[in-house]
Amino acid sequence: MTVIHCLGSGLVGSFVIKKLLDEKMKINLVDIEEKEIFSSNDLLKIHVTDAIEYCKNTSNEDEIFVNMLPGSLGFNATEILVSRGKKVVDLSFSETTPDSLNKKAIDSGAKILWDVGIAPGFSNMLVSYASRLGGGVCNVEIRVGGNPIERDEKWSYMAPFSPKDVIAEYTRPARIIKSGKLTTLPALSDIHKINVQQVGIMESFLTDGLRSLLSTISSEEMTEYTVRWPGHIQRYIDERDAGILDYEKLIEDWKFDKTRDEFTWMEVKVDCMNGEKMIWTVFDQGRNGDSSMARTTGLVTASCVKQWISNPELIQVGVHPPESLPNEVIANVSQSLKDEGVEINGPGIIL
Repeated sequence: MTVIHCLGSGLVGSFVIKKLLDEKMKINLVDIEEKEIFSSNDLLKIHVTDAIEYCKNTSNEDEIFVNMLPGSLGFNATEILVSRGKKVVDLSFSETTPDSLNKKAIDSGAKILWDVGIAPGFSNMLVSYASRLGGGVCNVEIRVGGNPIERDEKWSYMAPFSPKDVIAEYTRPARIIKSGKLTTLPALSDIHKINVQQVGIMESFLTDGLRSLLSTISSEEMTEYTVRWPGHIQRYIDERDAGILDYEKLIEDWKFDKTRDEFTWMEVKVDCMNGEKMIWTVFDQGRNGDSSMARTTGLVTASCVKQWISNPELIQVGVHPPESLPNEVIANVSQSLKDEGVEINGPGIIL
């Protein structure tokens, strides 16, 4: 039986672990803190230890690492695992992306699948599918965000993953494709209102979320926007520009509240070279105590892990983005989301 090492058990990580245990898979959970969210299970072994040190010392031959550590810590873990020639599903969303390790991976025999969440992740898969079906693409627009269902008098936001990673998202310049060329714009540019059918008027703004798509999918125009309640990002900009933004307080203010109803929404719009237009929307409000972001992100991750185990040749030596996955895998990911009650509207994935 393949041993799965799950690094990190935060909001998304704990959901992924739960789904893999449902499939009767053997899990080693690695976290720096004791976790009491899992009931006794013969398939689950919990290691309360430093994940970086753990990555240096595992010895199983048939094993996959699911890296759900935050940011730079996640990249450090993947770098170690690459040097050891390991198989990794990387969900760390680190600023330094794993494709920078491709040569090292080829040299060591490591196999890495990275950015397999909802966006980046499922969004990349849909863009890739549209490109294959439509003879290439000429315009791509991705909009995505996780937010509380109701606004409040403060930020109208809570972070479903590390608030520090959200702040990093707000500060990095946004790389987009404009007129066929890579273009860099200030973070949080192009703020505009959009209508989200299920909740009403929201705002979207440019962020640096395209990542691997910038180099793997050719397009005349390509953008990704983050979606928030109106006023949220303008307050951030105003406080930042006035020099009164307290980042430590922000981390506290944005802490996730499990008792508060929330939702995740994504729209992927693609204009294909053959003239066809494809639009997908994804919407979820959470279920059975699991947040919408944990579900939409974690179901993609868990599906990729399961499909890799069932087909060991799915990922070859090197570092591979989600858009490299075949249509059959994309269809299975989409179906796994639907099976769990995630609402997906748009073209079906034709094999």
